[in-house]
Amino acid sequence: VQLQASGGGLVQPGGSMRLSCAASGSIFNINTMGWYRQAPGKQRELVASMTTRGGSTNYADSVRGRFTISRDNVKSTVYLQLNGLKPEDTAVYYCNARRIFPSPYDYWGLGTLVTVSS
Repeated sequence: VQLQASGGGLVQPGGSMRLSCAASGSIFNINTMGWYRQAPGKQRELVASMTTRGGSTNYADSVRGRFTISRDNVKSTVYLQLNGLKPEDTAVYYCNARRIFPSPYDYWGLGTLVTVSS
């Protein structure tokens, strides 16, 4: 599985941005796709995820109500809409795809930097 992320850049506080992650390869056994982020000096944390079949979503408390994850199954792409951005949202954002069978495994895309600053 290969993950190609796009989006990111510099945005002012209160602004919006959309990240995209296109999956390719053996994606038929991917159970969830989502986004993690890692700020300088901090551990990588889950931002949002979505199951590939049921569409169930999960959000970090810090972004719930501001960020929205969605998917386009035809394009095998997951999107993260970031609204109401705050300086503390500044981080490298990583796309993730998780497989459960035949064995648990996480696939990662290259990170994309989101900087929220005036």
